Amino acid sequence: MQLSFATLIAFAAGAIGAPATTIENVVPRQAPGGCSSPVQLDAKTNVWTSYTLHPNSFYRAEVEAAAASMSSSDAAKALKVADIGTFLWADTIANIDRVEPALQGVPCNHIFGLVVYDLPGRDCAAKASNGELPVGAINRYKTEYIDKLAALIKKYSNTAFALVIEPDSLPNLVTNSNVAACQQSASGYREGVAYALKTLNLPNVVQYIDAGHGGWLGWNDNLQPGARELANAYKNAGSPSQFRGFATNVAGWNQWDAEPGEFASAPDAQWNKAQNEKKYVELFGAALASAGMPNHAIVDTGRSGKPGGRLEWGDWCNVVNTGFGKRPSSSTGSTLADAFVWVKPGGESDGTSDTTAVRYDSFCGKSDAFKPSPEAGQWHQAFFEQLLKNANPAF
Repeated sequence: MQLSFATLIAFAAGAIGAPATTIENVVPRQAPGGCSSPVQLDAKTNVWTSYTLHPNSFYRAEVEAAAASMSSSDAAKALKVADIGTFLWADTIANIDRVEPALQGVPCNHIFGLVVYDLPGRDCAAKASNGELPVGAINRYKTEYIDKLAALIKKYSNTAFALVIEPDSLPNLVTNSNVAACQQSASGYREGVAYALKTLNLPNVVQYIDAGHGGWLGWNDNLQPGARELANAYKNAGSPSQFRGFATNVAGWNQWDAEPGEFASAPDAQWNKAQNEKKYVELFGAALASAGMPNHAIVDTGRSGKPGGRLEWGDWCNVVNTGFGKRPSSSTGSTLADAFVWVKPGGESDGTSDTTAVRYDSFCGKSDAFKPSPEAGQWHQAFFEQLLKNANPAF
């Protein structure tokens, strides 16, 4: 089997929309706005051992505003979250304008995390994070979105960038091929992802392509098809030199090395050996190597501090009783996992619980989804406070 029926069309990131102390860095010579010379990243190595994920100013402003309405003791904890490195989501053409202000004053020993997320027909199997570009608008995606991001990254050649390419896109083509919207989006996804990888193959960049998580492509029957789908994108992009591997658990909830896994006792667990993300990185990494693609990973641990809130693998929307997770670090204990990172900004909603909203998705109405919740990408104060309260390690 590929997936249990309940999880077949469940997956969508639902996203948008002081630095980590666990990475020891030697501070290079610095200059305003970046290093004193253009950055040259070696994607054949783990760059996270030399760079700290940058705590971007956009998320910092969101957290500081959240702290202002909290009690003094909780506010002090919240402000510590603002110091954690977090990826910034460029999830629309207009939101590219978020990026340059956040690039001001990035230290030379920091790497700026950026999520590339605006494919035509985005998130074909869900409603909450549907994108702005309709199916078929591949030329707009290339010229108005990817080309603009490339120009910006070239402008800031003295700054290091880590890119997560198009969450949910290729995994949806693997497991949701029976969904009409995914069938219609498939060619655009494949062309768009390859174009993004090729165009953003710049010296100051390291690239990771999204690979869902262990409860998605980790099923025994999905490992090889998933690896082939991602490897084809890499090869169709010309095997770019700055490509490092894959990103897992983006905007997700899965534990890194929990034993037994959160759903290890489920009736269908026998068909999924990837019961935690460490096992998934190892299993999927091996499949990627066989398919001819670089296979190192980064793992989003931003909201995986407290398991048990979900009823099923595929429940993804503002899950109840969750908490901030492991801090960004290159100390993963796995040769394939480059780093733990925070990709999803904790506190930004996965989707609305308003059943009358155009982008309402039924997964945001399930019993394990926090209510009330605003539209995807909007600030969710109560959910942020839940993540803070349940943080593991605590703040």
